Amino acid sequence: MPPINPIKILGHAWFMSKQKKLPIKFDSKYYKDRYKADMGGAPKQVPIPWFMSAQPGYKPYQETCDKIGKDFADFHDAMVDAVQFSHNMWKLQAKFKDLKVMAVAAIGSPGCLDGPELESNIKNAPMVASFQGNMAKHRDAVAKGVSKCFKDWQKSVSVTGLPWAPAGAAFPGPMMPPIPNVPMPLIACIASDLTKVGMKDDMAKAMNDALDGGLKDKDKDKQYEALHEAIAMTLSLAFLLWLPQQQVMLCMCKGPIPTFAPPVVPVGPVLNGDNLAVPGHVMA
Repeated sequence: MPPINPIKILGHAWFMSKQKKLPIKFDSKYYKDRYKADMGGAPKQVPIPWFMSAQPGYKPYQETCDKIGKDFADFHDAMVDAVQFSHNMWKLQAKFKDLKVMAVAAIGSPGCLDGPELESNIKNAPMVASFQGNMAKHRDAVAKGVSKCFKDWQKSVSVTGLPWAPAGAAFPGPMMPPIPNVPMPLIACIASDLTKVGMKDDMAKAMNDALDGGLKDKDKDKQYEALHEAIAMTLSLAFLLWLPQQQVMLCMCKGPIPTFAPPVVPVGPVLNGDNLAVPGHVMA
């Protein structure tokens, strides 16, 4: 199944909807007396400019909006790509563990889905690993916030008696060997904290909380909040689209058949079975 497939333009549109302007402080009287000769500037970031000029048409302001807006857009896109990279690494290592197999049903309490945290792989993704200074601080905040929310979702995933082991209903032997589960969408595994990754608010707040306090104090216009909301909007929708597409496969269910007593009882159901906790259950 495909990994998350973010639609980056949604984040761009979300940031534009915040109507952030540059410069933040603008003296209309000062502009009126001096700057009429520089009128005629138009946004180069089309169709979605990230920043609006405090004085529409004034070339120096518009050039500033274009440059800073491009930097913000590039950072947004790079971080989304980094999360996608980290999520791919997670898919290769994730697994279901400590499941109980009772006849056809697999049962797993919250926490049965196990996998590495995303934070380290986000920070070290090829597209963002070289960031330095303030960009590195913003990168680390996004990485920590996304990783926290994804971990909260992962810890809340449970398997609520899904029919993953049909052979366990009546197996002709004393022990059912490891048999792959019936493939089923990951969204069928109920998660009480689905909103952590499925809605932008929690993810954006986690990024805001993780950002360096000095950077937040300097940003009087709260541009970082709009940026985090844009990234969270893009990623939350990508996660929601991924969950029903991702199939849980190759979860090897096994267990004893205590009622097996041939020739009187030649078949029986699995009782107190389990599964092989090896990576690969969401790899395909």
